[in-house]
Amino acid sequence: MGDSKRVVYWLRRLSEIAMYGWLGMLLLLDLVLAGVVGGVQWLVLACSVAGIAAVALRRRYRVEGFAIMLALSFGTSLLAGSTGADTAPGMAETGSLLVLTIGVLRHVEPVRRAAGLACAALFVLMTEASGRDYQSSGLAFAFLLFAGWSTAAGIGGYLRFQQERRTEAVHSVRRAERLELARELHDLVAHHITGIVVQAQAARTVAETRPDAVAPALDAIASAGTDALTSMRRMVQVLRTEDGAERKPGTALADLRMLADRFSADGPKVAFEIGAGLDDRTLPPEVMTTLHRVLQEALTNIRKHAARTAWVEADLRRHERVVVLRVRNFGSGSDPRVARLGGGFGLVGMAERVEALGGRLYAGPSPQGAWEVVAEFPLP
Repeated sequence: MGDSKRVVYWLRRLSEIAMYGWLGMLLLLDLVLAGVVGGVQWLVLACSVAGIAAVALRRRYRVEGFAIMLALSFGTSLLAGSTGADTAPGMAETGSLLVLTIGVLRHVEPVRRAAGLACAALFVLMTEASGRDYQSSGLAFAFLLFAGWSTAAGIGGYLRFQQERRTEAVHSVRRAERLELARELHDLVAHHITGIVVQAQAARTVAETRPDAVAPALDAIASAGTDALTSMRRMVQVLRTEDGAERKPGTALADLRMLADRFSADGPKVAFEIGAGLDDRTLPPEVMTTLHRVLQEALTNIRKHAARTAWVEADLRRHERVVVLRVRNFGSGSDPRVARLGGGFGLVGMAERVEALGGRLYAGPSPQGAWEVVAEFPLP
């Protein structure tokens, strides 16, 4: 686990501990009041315990637990009001409802359903405030409940807004990547079809003088057609729209070296190595293009987020039927936001492209203390 992920993990754990500690203190207060007031107050205490249980199980039974808590709180309020018993509010019960309201507004789909459940929680809280005798302090308590509900609703709505905005941003990046794939599809088709046409013309030329050379030419045509279908199938599966933007030429291993050299000219030195068994004929065109984009994005992130990097190591190697591109930078602390594929939108797009070809993309700290981007592609 990387340092940034470990920090996020412990922050979440500490927030959970703080929340349960807060609810536990409220439950302790309910227990003290149950011994002092008695009667229906013990039912209020049981409702508080049920509320904490609903909070503990909220990720698995979010709506069900929330609905049960609404029913229990509403029933307890009606019972307390009908008996005229002298009861104090269920503090842990109220706190649990507020915590559950935040989760409902943040996660429940659709938004109308989440808003309806939150309004139902407000109705139950106001019923609780008006159905019990607080010795002329009912209005003040109702105000406190409404303020607590408003705070919980505001937190849940804000988290929902941030989540929706993040999701839309990721979708926008992925749509842009699909458009880029559509632009490159023309070059991919042209590459393969040109080879087929050349082989067909050669077969036609030698058909009369050297009939024995026709069969190898036909085999080459069939192989080129199969490669074209395979490459197009990989790319077309992620395309949804077309775009008439300017198209880019194909990519070769020499372009990867040129990209590293250009980066070294005005930035940290890049040591780029290509392993044995790799050449322009080994890698499919769509993999070659995506490798170029991943290398470009990795170097761009180094320039943006780790400008004081001392040096960069990049290597492209083949491991049996997998080709791996690894880019590592040393001598500077990188921005931890790039560790998550959600932190840098460029990496979100790269992950989309790599996964479309059946590969994987990883970005984060390495065991040696460097920052690395690793892209793996299966070879046909």
